[in-house]
Amino acid sequence: MNGVTLQLADAPLDDAVVRIALAGALGMFLGLEREWSQKSAGIRTFSLISLLAAVFTILALEESTVGQGLLILGGLLVIVQGVLLAVKGLLDEEEDAGLSLTTSVSMLVAYGVGALVAANFIIEGVTVAVLSSLLLVLKRELHAFAWGLSREEMRSTTEFAILAFVIYPLLPARYDLTVGPITIPLEPQVIWLMVVAVAGIGIVNYAIVSTYGGRGIAITGFFGGLASSTAVVGTMLDHVRQRPEASSYAVAAILLANAAMAARNLAIAVGFTVGSGTPVLVEAIVPLGAVILIAFAVAAVTADWGESGPMELESPFSLKNALGFGAVFLVVLVFGSLAENWFGTLGFYATAVASGFVSSAGATTSAVVLYRGGQLGAAEATIAILLATVSSILVKAMLAATSTNDGFRNQVATYSALLLIGGAVAAAAIVVI
Repeated sequence: MNGVTLQLADAPLDDAVVRIALAGALGMFLGLEREWSQKSAGIRTFSLISLLAAVFTILALEESTVGQGLLILGGLLVIVQGVLLAVKGLLDEEEDAGLSLTTSVSMLVAYGVGALVAANFIIEGVTVAVLSSLLLVLKRELHAFAWGLSREEMRSTTEFAILAFVIYPLLPARYDLTVGPITIPLEPQVIWLMVVAVAGIGIVNYAIVSTYGGRGIAITGFFGGLASSTAVVGTMLDHVRQRPEASSYAVAAILLANAAMAARNLAIAVGFTVGSGTPVLVEAIVPLGAVILIAFAVAAVTADWGESGPMELESPFSLKNALGFGAVFLVVLVFGSLAENWFGTLGFYATAVASGFVSSAGATTSAVVLYRGGQLGAAEATIAILLATVSSILVKAMLAATSTNDGFRNQVATYSALLLIGGAVAAAAIVVI
């Protein structure tokens, strides 16, 4: 007897035992909110449901016929139990029928979590459990958000979901466009991602501007510029269309997006060369720093940042505007690729210019990697980074030029030229010194 006990104590935990224990723990986690809300099914019920699913799944994996039958039977029992609970909620005036239905669905989720974990889909099971628990805990916030949406906001949210989650996955990752003897490799998903970025930044801009007014545009411009400074232009075009009198804020937002873009490139150029065994690219500090300082200075004086009251916008974003921006962006990208083919020996610099149309960060990173590897000298790497930055500033001015607001497009063109001249003068001063 003692020998058997010692053998059991020394035996390692079977992997199936660990999965069963984890399934039970996740069931308890799911049932915690239901228990706290004093519902008819709580911690113990949810934990038992997950354990039951785990046991039946393991049996199904070991004994296919009997185990699969038990797994299906267990799922049906949970569904029946959930239906009875929902019916009870409908008949009981003291209990909210909607909450009973939520509890019923949560029980089925707990069963699914147990099955996932037992089938060794650990990450998936944990993800479902955490997200489900989060949905239960944020009940009031989610209801308040949904009930507070206007019809226009609801339509924009639906359009954005279609853009991001329906159309984007259907597009091919690569498409070769033939223009005469030249074949241009295009990435439709990347181009469409710019449309999604414009729409996404537009939604964030709508929320921030509705709360903080003109100051919110500055937040959108700078932090949107860190993600995609070019996409900020698409949002501002829509902003100016809705509120022509607030064009000065939109101009300031584009300037701040340029500042954020230059700051990001400078951080890449300096940060990735510090401690790399190669000299730090200090040549990029002065011209990019000049662009950052000038952009902030001009943005500070061109808009009345004292106006902090809410601004009424018609909608979070315009689908027509986002698609139009994507079309213009495609045209710019095609011409950039043609220029890359025409430049010949200056192909690397042409690549930096073309990359700046999409993301100057990509060109900056490529230049830094080649510099660290010794393929490029400090001067060549710095020139490539500056060309990508200049390209990004120019493409934003070109896109802004499509606006029907004369004041807006003229100001963007003027101040973009000021940024470029300031950066060029700073770079020239360094060369002279």
